[in-house]
Amino acid sequence: MLLNCDLGESFGSWRVGMDNAVMPHIDQANIACGFHAGDPLTIDRTLALAAQHGVTPGAHPAYPDLVGFGRRSMALSDDELGSSLRYQVAALDGMAACHGLHIAYVKPHGALYNDMMADARVRSVVMRSIADYHRPLALMLQATPECELHRDEARQQGLSLLFEAFADRCYDDDGRLLSRQQPGAVHGRERMLAQVQQLCADGSITTRNGKRLQLSVDTLCVHGDNSEGVNAIQTIRQLISGQG
Repeated sequence: MLLNCDLGESFGSWRVGMDNAVMPHIDQANIACGFHAGDPLTIDRTLALAAQHGVTPGAHPAYPDLVGFGRRSMALSDDELGSSLRYQVAALDGMAACHGLHIAYVKPHGALYNDMMADARVRSVVMRSIADYHRPLALMLQATPECELHRDEARQQGLSLLFEAFADRCYDDDGRLLSRQQPGAVHGRERMLAQVQQLCADGSITTRNGKRLQLSVDTLCVHGDNSEGVNAIQTIRQLISGQG
């Protein structure tokens, strides 16, 4: 199981996350593309940091929602959403090439990620947009009990998937992430480490109501804007490397 983190989310004078502290301990960096966060200088610096630490970069595109940090759904047409995704991915891919790096995957951000998981139409547009990119890229999406359905959808598009679980987020009984508007949606250190240990032990998580769910997980996410997660990143690295 790999370890990934959403990074490069500062914008102008606004500083978000602790990228320098996180990057040495992760395998994959999901880098904001400028539509919900990130600016050209931040993107450039984040890619340089990934290159320094041998971390694989991925594009972290979003709805065009800087004011709401990409956490608000937007009623885009299929063509608008597809073009928006390709634009963001291509921008990050081009900047990565300047550092001798290649974007390996795409992980949608925030509301777009949630909409992709809940709405088959949005998911189809996202999959088709990535599959139509000029070279192969994988799509990172949430590991849920519907993973076989998602594999079949991706196979029809000729697309590879990376299934991710979350170290620092609480799950509902259907395997979805509990809304950030709900109390307890983001775990503190103790519950976070317990969730990581459980995933490492038997590939399962325990929902907020005590239900145990088995998940097919390729990569584990710790959010760069969650200070508890960032502070525990070295311990999480040790756990998933079998050293904890």
